[in-house]
Amino acid sequence: MRAERRPQRRRMKTHAATVIGGEFKGKAIEIPSVSTTRSSKAILRESLFNTLQFDLVGKPFVEVFAGSGSVALEAVSRGASKAWCIEKNRDVYAILRDNVERIAAGRIETVWGDSFEEFDRIYRRLEEAGEKAYFYFDPPFSIREGMEEIYDRTLDLLQKIRPENCELAIVEHMTNVDLPERIGSLSLEKKRRFGKSTLSYYRPVESDEA
Repeated sequence: MRAERRPQRRRMKTHAATVIGGEFKGKAIEIPSVSTTRSSKAILRESLFNTLQFDLVGKPFVEVFAGSGSVALEAVSRGASKAWCIEKNRDVYAILRDNVERIAAGRIETVWGDSFEEFDRIYRRLEEAGEKAYFYFDPPFSIREGMEEIYDRTLDLLQKIRPENCELAIVEHMTNVDLPERIGSLSLEKKRRFGKSTLSYYRPVESDEA
C-alpha cells in the first residue's frame, strides 16, 4: 500500500454538523466553508440513509467527492464495513482526515487526490476482493467556474461500474440537471428532490436483464 500524503492544514473557515444516526450519532463533523465543496444537507442525508437502512450493514461504501466526509461517516456509523473518501482540495482533505481520525479511525480510508484518477484504484481493490459496494457521487455544481464538464466526467466514472461490484450508486446533483435513465450497467431506480439538490438512485442491471 502506498504511503499516505498528509498535507499540512491551513486555517479555514468552518461550521459544524453532526452524525445523524447509528454508532456515532451526535458526533460533531467539521464542515469546510469553501466554494469548491459543500456538505450534504442533514435532511438529504437522513433521506438517503432511511432509503438504505439495514441493506448497508456489512457492505463497503465509497464517497467519491468527499469534502468533509459527512456521508461516509454516516455510512460507517450505520454499519458499513468500511469506506473510502476521495478529496482533491488540500485544505479540505486535512479537515476530512481530522474528522475521520476523531470519529471513525480505522474504519475509513482517506485519499488525497483527483477523484477521476483515484476512483479506478479503489474500484480495482473492490474487484480484487470480489466485493459489492455502495457508491456516492456528489460532484461540485457545474455552474462553478471550471466545472462545466463535471457531470459528463462523472457519468464516465459511473460507466465503469459493473453489477458484480455494485449494490447501488447514488448521485447528488443539481435539480435542473437531468441524468440519463441508463448509464452503462446502471439503471435509474428513483429520484428524490431537495430544493436545488436531487438524489438519483441507480441500480445495477445484470447483462441478461438488459
